[in-house]
Amino acid sequence: MANYDILMVRFGELSTKGKNKKDFIQTLYLNIKNSLKDFPSVEVEKRYDHIYVHINNENLDSVLNRLLDVSGIHSISLVKRVEKDIEVIKKTALDLIKEEEGNTFKIIAKRGDKTFPMVSDEINRAVATEILKNTSLKVDVHNPDIPLSIEIREEGAYLFCKTVPGLGGYPLGVGGRCLLMMSGGIDSPVAAYLLMKRGITIECVHFASPPYTSQGVIYKLQDLLHVLNRYQGEIRLNIVPFTEIQDAIYANTDESYCITLMRRMMYRISTELAKRRHCKAVANGESVGQVASQTLDSLIAINEVTNYPIIRPLATMDKLEIMNIATKIGTYDISIRPFEDCCTIFAPKNPKTAPKLDDIAKYEAKVDYDSLIKKALDNIEVQIIK
Repeated sequence: MANYDILMVRFGELSTKGKNKKDFIQTLYLNIKNSLKDFPSVEVEKRYDHIYVHINNENLDSVLNRLLDVSGIHSISLVKRVEKDIEVIKKTALDLIKEEEGNTFKIIAKRGDKTFPMVSDEINRAVATEILKNTSLKVDVHNPDIPLSIEIREEGAYLFCKTVPGLGGYPLGVGGRCLLMMSGGIDSPVAAYLLMKRGITIECVHFASPPYTSQGVIYKLQDLLHVLNRYQGEIRLNIVPFTEIQDAIYANTDESYCITLMRRMMYRISTELAKRRHCKAVANGESVGQVASQTLDSLIAINEVTNYPIIRPLATMDKLEIMNIATKIGTYDISIRPFEDCCTIFAPKNPKTAPKLDDIAKYEAKVDYDSLIKKALDNIEVQIIK
């Protein structure tokens, strides 16, 4: 890939954003610059239709791999930019196509600069003739092994054979910020990834119950968030002391209702913390029907404590789909480390799958939970993972 000196970044879904497109592109441009800040020679050039990343003296593969973790990028082409001279274009096309593997090719020229003296079809024929004379390749206009694109623009001619898909979604930050309930299991890191891919900046809340849960859970969370730093460079982790609330629940509640009450307390705390932190929603890794607290009946009973927006990115996914994403993004092996969170350790043998609000009210009336919630919120430990 020695011939390529520019990466052409396409926006994809941003093209549907109408009047907001300019703001989205500006955010993506800043995110790309930030993600490449440790490549000092790289230059990022913003135009209305594409963003161009000039590699200069940096390693192309390293820069490309970094960009593949930036949300809002639809695809990336490895590009050579040359002057708008047909002889230079023909020579460059021949050099590039000789590096590719295959038996057939197609030239796809687009003349964005209408002052260029040749129309697209004339460019196609001139370049194809050069390649046919100097290689054994054949033309296949329907299913070529090597599609070679040529784009003529005001500032130069761009040639490329290689295009790779980007992360897609929206640029991080355009969707606001939300508070993610982070357990340390398989699901919540995947939910975090999907939120960030959708342009939502996250911070996390974790409910710790020492001595029932160990410090190993916190280390596991730190490692998970370090993996997710690929997509968001800095993530705030709010660790809520939950032991007193959990003890009060188990001392005053029928065991079958304990998980329901625990989740209601977590939602109350998360809602208040989200308001304090100016987060626009609360999110979690719940998947409908996966466990007893995630049946529709349970979700109604648990959700009843808040009128805040609750985002469930995994709501309709099955476990295998979630595990596949976790493996792809590199969180799965960390998530299965044998350090359990409070919901796992205190899981009842026969949890209610259709809890009744009247029963819940009866159990919650036995304890002054408001003071326990306030105490927990006032004693949050904050860690910044970056």
